[in-house]
Amino acid sequence: MTLFGTAGIRGPVEEITPSLALSVAQAAGEPGATFVVGRDGRETGPALAAAVEAGLESAGADVYRLGQVPTPTLAFASRGRRGVMLTASHNPPADNGIKLFVDGVEYDRQAEREIEDQLADGSSPAVADWDEWGRSAELDILDRYRDAVIDFVRDRFDGAKHAVSSSDPLTGVSIAVDCGNGMASLATPQVLERLGANVVAVNATVDGHFVARESKPTPETLSEFTDFLAGSEASPDSERRGATAPRADQFDLGLAHDGDADRLVVLGPDGDVIHEDTILAVVAAHYAETSDADDPVVVTTPNASARIDEQVREAGGRIERVRLGALHEGIARERAEGGPDTEIVFAAEPWKHIHTAFGGWIDGVASAAVVAALVAAAGDAATLRDPVTERPYRKVSVDCPDDAKTDAMAALESDLPDAFPDAAVDTDYGVRLEFEDASWILVRPSGTEPYVRLYAESDAVDELVAEAREVIKSAVAASR
Repeated sequence: MTLFGTAGIRGPVEEITPSLALSVAQAAGEPGATFVVGRDGRETGPALAAAVEAGLESAGADVYRLGQVPTPTLAFASRGRRGVMLTASHNPPADNGIKLFVDGVEYDRQAEREIEDQLADGSSPAVADWDEWGRSAELDILDRYRDAVIDFVRDRFDGAKHAVSSSDPLTGVSIAVDCGNGMASLATPQVLERLGANVVAVNATVDGHFVARESKPTPETLSEFTDFLAGSEASPDSERRGATAPRADQFDLGLAHDGDADRLVVLGPDGDVIHEDTILAVVAAHYAETSDADDPVVVTTPNASARIDEQVREAGGRIERVRLGALHEGIARERAEGGPDTEIVFAAEPWKHIHTAFGGWIDGVASAAVVAALVAAAGDAATLRDPVTERPYRKVSVDCPDDAKTDAMAALESDLPDAFPDAAVDTDYGVRLEFEDASWILVRPSGTEPYVRLYAESDAVDELVAEAREVIKSAVAASR
């Protein structure tokens, strides 16, 4: 039985049922354990949370109910204990999911397999004796989480170029934040404002239907926000924060989140989305450059651009890659294999960042504050991104049913090298082809949606993508 993808268990309501939530919780719970349970704003969240709480308590675990919180807030609260987050992140509103944490870190694959094995054997879950069932209570964690993000950024950017004092590193910076009717509404605008920024929060009312736009922030779904930033259109749902909140044509930066606030998309003052790998590169370079370690390491994934390697090397660090969705495992591996002078300073895949000095979880709220502080220190977004060489990059999704992915990928391990005989081939994390001119493509199955993903970076990226896509489509068609 395989339940877990690259981001926990996720799917439509017909699959992510209270019965499944109860079973997963009973398998995860045990006497003496303590869990925090949170959810995003989806309509099915309350029922799933109730099922999780029942399962954990019947297994003997105590439960703290957090209510609606961003996923990074749940992760923060799970330090020293365990956690369950009910969220489908950027998926459509009819979906939901279950994500498990221990001590601030997502369950690794081995822990997920143990739960799958318990559910697969068909036996009834262990139930604690009647007088050993767990207890539950509510826990208000949001204020503590917001304070922690603020303290972290203040400490890192003490004396930033435009700061009036070390406590206000964003003073004078004007930021628009599109919360996408998601959980960032409860954290990002408040954090940025307390750091000194003038903030306009857009779509900042939690709504499980995601009425303003699709939950996944992309150039297409952010088109109205882009117009708002560029000053050509007023936002229908905005809240101005800060004593001197700016007009729509006076922003230094735009930030956008998905439904649970683990992702962050960054836009320039003209409304254009800044490429995710450019943001990853400048943040990674910041952490490598400011590290006191002799061997600062950034962990990233095979689909991340070579521009990241270039910036980290120039900053005195090195890159290690792990499979997509395995950042936590990569951090653990590098810590175990590294020497006494090794420090994991940052870990990221596009739009999903782990600020290791802050915590072991993916955190879009912390990313928003760090990126804003880097822009403030540089003077503007253009100056911040100027050192990065930006080659054309594409990400394409090719339709592929989940039950065809294994056969399609097996075929592509030979079909793609046959189509591109001059490329070096790596099949550790999908199929990656590297060319002598530094171009590359990566093909891998999505762990959460019915697609095969194609990533490419090249000066002739459109031609490369077109040829590779035809090979992928043929392999998928033969595997149906």
